[in-house]
Amino acid sequence: MAQSVRGPRERMVFSAAQLIRRDGVAATGMREVAAHAGAPRGSLQHYFPGGKEQLVNEAVDWAGRYAGKRVARFLAALDEPTPGGLFAEMVRQWTDEYETAGFAGGCPVAAATGPVAAALTDMGVPEERAGSLATLMISALEGAILMARAERDVRALTTVARELGPLLDAAVSESG
Repeated sequence: MAQSVRGPRERMVFSAAQLIRRDGVAATGMREVAAHAGAPRGSLQHYFPGGKEQLVNEAVDWAGRYAGKRVARFLAALDEPTPGGLFAEMVRQWTDEYETAGFAGGCPVAAATGPVAAALTDMGVPEERAGSLATLMISALEGAILMARAERDVRALTTVARELGPLLDAAVSESG
């Protein structure tokens, strides 16, 4: 959705999510969000009477919904969905971004854990393992993202995809 089609409130939530992704929560200020969104500073108090905490919570909720949609797109891109294939698609998103746009973007929250766990269960991973494996996937991905940004190299991302893929795929055969 183009930013121009969003109202000022939606633009501020989207901008907050983008700035948090890039700079982290502590470094993202309300004035910066308003400027990034092209919204009047006074509108912050109007739309977010709970202040920065309310804005951050709404940005995190938005990021969670966005992450759920991305997981669905990653799965749709796979001929035969497997846990390792899903993880490789998640990693590929970051390697592609870093190789084409640079290393500025980070991951704001582990918002995708729920959708990833549901996708793993749908692929045959036992429900009692799906949540912990989703946490492992997101944790490994976020750690690799931090390393890639620090090293300005995608090596950590490709390594976690290669090493974690077989472990994730083996979880499917455990249920059979």
